[in-house]
Amino acid sequence: MRGDYQQLVDEISAALGAPATLEDRDFGLIAFGAHESDDEVMDPVRTRSILQRRSSAAVRAWFEAFGIARAKTALRIPPDPAAGVFKGRICLPVRHRGIVHGYVWLLDDGHLTDLELGGRGAPPDPRIAQAMETASRIGALLADEARAGSELGDLLRELLDAPAAGRPAAADALRDALRDSLRFTPGIPLTLVAVLPWDTSDTDTAPLPGLPGLLAACALPAGGGPEGVPAADGTQAAPPGTGGGDRAGAADRPRPAAAVPSLAALVRLRSPGALAPARAVAEHLLRSPRAGASPTEASARGGPAAGGGAGQSAPLGPGAAGIGAGTSELTALPATWREALDAARAARAEPRLGPVTQWDAIGAYRMLTTLPKTAPDPVIGPLLTPAHAELARTAEVFLDCAGQASRTAQVLGIHRQTLYYRLGRVEKLTGLDLGDGEHRLLLHMALKAARL
Repeated sequence: MRGDYQQLVDEISAALGAPATLEDRDFGLIAFGAHESDDEVMDPVRTRSILQRRSSAAVRAWFEAFGIARAKTALRIPPDPAAGVFKGRICLPVRHRGIVHGYVWLLDDGHLTDLELGGRGAPPDPRIAQAMETASRIGALLADEARAGSELGDLLRELLDAPAAGRPAAADALRDALRDSLRFTPGIPLTLVAVLPWDTSDTDTAPLPGLPGLLAACALPAGGGPEGVPAADGTQAAPPGTGGGDRAGAADRPRPAAAVPSLAALVRLRSPGALAPARAVAEHLLRSPRAGASPTEASARGGPAAGGGAGQSAPLGPGAAGIGAGTSELTALPATWREALDAARAARAEPRLGPVTQWDAIGAYRMLTTLPKTAPDPVIGPLLTPAHAELARTAEVFLDCAGQASRTAQVLGIHRQTLYYRLGRVEKLTGLDLGDGEHRLLLHMALKAARL
């Protein structure tokens, strides 16, 4: 399928004598034509698109301001060095049955300036007409791929949402669909990537399965996951008679619901422990404009809302991604999803884990993320006020450093006497004795759990 896109992009490049790129409607790179000589200077926007396989949200908003999402004919984008766009562009909207699925971009170094694009009663140059016909063929391919990806995403969602008794049938349906559409071989190792938050305001919320190893993806609402509806206390109830110590049982035990919408991405691995393909998929998805905090969540967190294109809900960072353990059994995917989601929650709560982390690397958060979502322990209530944010950070760093004062002072960049003063205030506010092991454990876990 990707080879078909490359061939069609090359056709457009040859017809118009200009290097072309094809991006999906989220500005993810699909294919690009060769730049024939070293004299062709690419501007920073084109370079970033090719090297990172995606344009930034700011670049997306800048181009969408020209009306490319509504255009039905080719349109010209002028250069703007201040925006990093050193060369003008011709944009060919890629549509199918009235729906825009992507864009073909042609760099104009001046030789396309007089090319008639059509519109307002003027016929387009034959080369543009030919390029638009090719863009329509690309649109049909993207529409077919989106349809197949949507069907696979629906089956993946059904499996992740299914109660324990319904998982074998849901797994069989997903297995058959994967085998038919992607020549999937049963028994190969798989894992799930969780990305959160994920903007679900767009009706087509799952990315196309065009990344290497990405088999299917689906968006899940806040609280989504096995056993469906979260209880009033934020947990999801396990069905009667389930439980146990294995991974399958872990998927059925009460669990905290995701506080924000998320994306589940099913990834094929080379071996169960080789998670590099999943990490590559996670890193790519985090660059999507849909990954990151929504304006509502950002407002709740006290952050400013970032600008986006007109009529769009521009997601804001930071987003995070988690990776579950590898498995060869589709029926084990609900447990893998739980791991991936827990890892993503931990990565959002603990920046040192990185924007992408694996479930087996989150340490104590493997226990903390399984706890019901409740109000913070009363003992740390005073430390969670804005006025005492520095005291809370001091206490957590002190406990992270195993109570070593000199190491803590070095990490915080403060004098040791300042550290002792702050710790004394922490004890006074909480009523805890930081010389007591159980008190330290309670404070440490309560502070970390409060950020989940």
